[in-house]
Amino acid sequence: MRRLLLIAATLLVPLSAQASTVKSALPGAELRGAATFRYVGFPLYEARLFTKSGAPLDWNKDFGLELKYMRNLTEYDLVEGTMRELKRTGAALPLRGQLEQCFDDVRKGDRYFALSKGQDQIGFWHNGKRVCTLSHPQIKTRFMAIFLGENTRSKSFTRKLKGE
Repeated sequence: MRRLLLIAATLLVPLSAQASTVKSALPGAELRGAATFRYVGFPLYEARLFTKSGAPLDWNKDFGLELKYMRNLTEYDLVEGTMRELKRTGAALPLRGQLEQCFDDVRKGDRYFALSKGQDQIGFWHNGKRVCTLSHPQIKTRFMAIFLGENTRSKSFTRKLKGE
């Protein structure tokens, strides 16, 4: 029985650690919307948008975005995918080195949480542990627009994520 309780407690830690990360990083945060992103029909990640009090997305206010991965991906996959999306949604940015510091390989069930800090910074947490801050002029709009902008890969995904 004791062993069963220990196993159950271990399984619950990542979820509670992530919930406390969101609450401590963005006080008053509540879930606004959630959606699953699929690539060629295969689920890639579940995304959740957190805003203060669950309010509609306001690009002038800080907000958080959590991705829970549904498959294993390498750091290279994450960096290259982000670089491609930044280029597709606007001009390429000189961020490869920073992204390589922020991203690591992910396994199914891993989570990244990104929190905007004004217009020019985004803090990243990997499975509840703070890993880096991405800094670049207007990075909030450029990076978060990959998921929440007008030119995303899936309009229905973006609407659900925004809670619309």
